[in-house]
Amino acid sequence: MARRPRLYLPGCPLHIIQRGNNRDACFRDDSDYKAYLHFMREAATQYGVAIHAFVLMTNHVHILATPSTEESVSRMMQSIGRRYVQHFNYAYSRTGTLWEGRYKSTLVDTDNYLLTVYRYIELNPVRAGMVGHPADYPWSSYSYNAASVEIQMLTPHESYLALGKTSALRESAYRDLFQSHIPDMDINAIRFATNKSWVLGSEKFIEQFERRVGVAGKTAGHGGDRKSKAYKKSTTLPLSLIHISEPTRRTPIS
Repeated sequence: MARRPRLYLPGCPLHIIQRGNNRDACFRDDSDYKAYLHFMREAATQYGVAIHAFVLMTNHVHILATPSTEESVSRMMQSIGRRYVQHFNYAYSRTGTLWEGRYKSTLVDTDNYLLTVYRYIELNPVRAGMVGHPADYPWSSYSYNAASVEIQMLTPHESYLALGKTSALRESAYRDLFQSHIPDMDINAIRFATNKSWVLGSEKFIEQFERRVGVAGKTAGHGGDRKSKAYKKSTTLPLSLIHISEPTRRTPIS
């Protein structure tokens, strides 16, 4: 079966995930994280991608980004992947693939879900039990968004800028968002949408998407056992989905 092509809308944020092959580690040393960030910064600049949030986990990567063209993100990810695999294979005297197939991505409704995805990304190390607070993890965008640590590649999204008139007010409001947990249903919805390449959005967002792109908005369903727990769980997701292909001061991440 042919792979469904991804859909990119210039100006619409994407949540991107790329995993290590067989869930193996794709970062082993601080130099690996630094190399990936260096390649990401250069590729984002070259191909016109605004990076808003990221986290580099041991065996996968999350990125929240807005492309300027339909090809911006795919070219950026190809560039990062190619250069980083060369770095990793050379550093550890290995050959072969590093990534688990193609990266996955989903369009994100700015008005309703963008800041939730910000939090979802930066809370990954906490959910994984690696740290007790996102401020304690050095390889994410939290220190930039919450504590004024300079990370050159990042561009604040308008939804983030709307949190306050000054950087201090924005950072305070952003830190406050982390005082409450993301509901499990929202976490499941974000994972489901990204892994399946569906779109997170409100009814209004879906309608706007349909008018702009000219494809059906809501999935019509594909059968299955409607009495199963998996099906019932999928039908109670809080996000509308449509199917398409105190902060710690740290050394700046450049």
